[in-house]
Amino acid sequence: MADLASSYMGIALKNPLVAGACSMTAHMDSIKRIEDAGAGALVIQSLFEEQIQAQRRRLEEELTINDNLDAEIQSLFPEIEHSGPDEHLMWVRRAKEAADMPIIASLNCVTPDTWEEWAVKLAETGVDGLELNFFAIPVDFDRSSAEIEAEQVEALSRVKAKVSIPVSVKLSPFYTSPLDFFKKLDDAGVDGFVLFNRLFHPSFNIEKETGKYPFNLSSSGDHRLALRFVGMLHGNAKASICASNGIHTGQDAVEVLLAGADVFQAVSTLYLNRISVIETILGDIAAWMDRKGYETLDDFRGKLSVAKTPDKWTYRRAQYVKMLLKADDYVVRPPV
Repeated sequence: MADLASSYMGIALKNPLVAGACSMTAHMDSIKRIEDAGAGALVIQSLFEEQIQAQRRRLEEELTINDNLDAEIQSLFPEIEHSGPDEHLMWVRRAKEAADMPIIASLNCVTPDTWEEWAVKLAETGVDGLELNFFAIPVDFDRSSAEIEAEQVEALSRVKAKVSIPVSVKLSPFYTSPLDFFKKLDDAGVDGFVLFNRLFHPSFNIEKETGKYPFNLSSSGDHRLALRFVGMLHGNAKASICASNGIHTGQDAVEVLLAGADVFQAVSTLYLNRISVIETILGDIAAWMDRKGYETLDDFRGKLSVAKTPDKWTYRRAQYVKMLLKADDYVVRPPV
């Protein structure tokens, strides 16, 4: 019978399915249902710098409420509805105490001091690991990619120097030279790579001519970008590798494991197919392993990585040439 036992950043998991950070991981009832469905681990919904700064502004307002009594004075900051960061810490601690599976906290900040301060506070809740979400919004034409990357490496280094729990980075795919940046993070001591974050992009209501905020779910197949970089990182990094974005089925999961992922995150499929899909995904992985004669995940993990696959075309631009040279094999013809 297939053994799905896994390890991620040195944390022992009963299987490689990690429920990623989302609204479902911010409620005790759904966390319990995720654990009962068999997930190997869970990432608590992220704490954002906007929440932290909003709390600080409110404290400053309370301390200086009588400093300016001019009727013309208006607040420089809009009201932000949120559960504050202190409440978030209390919630993370409760979730860790209530769950038997490993719990990973998630932090999404901007400034180095905030990364460091709140990483320490989250670590003190007793969580098993910490996930840092790195993404620089492109709003400044004068900031170089090297400057942005240096700031992110510094944030990781400062966090690693302050906490004893393992630390992963959840990255966007928008780096000019991703492999070079991955190496810098690996050299800085990162414990895990999460590839990749599913990011919000602007959308407009063309009738009202306003911005809109649609629910940003992935589709099965969106995991192919992660598949490429997981396959290139396997065997070339000390850190663990977690595939993310677009892993909806057991087949999707087997693909990223073949590429070399230690674990994978699932989010959108929990919304689209209900939490019970966790059991289906794990059952399908086990059934595939039994059919292939694999007893453990290590028996096939990374078998199709860059280092091990006999078909090097898979990861190269030359695959387009291959398609052109053998066009008959790839042409999709309309039905007669």
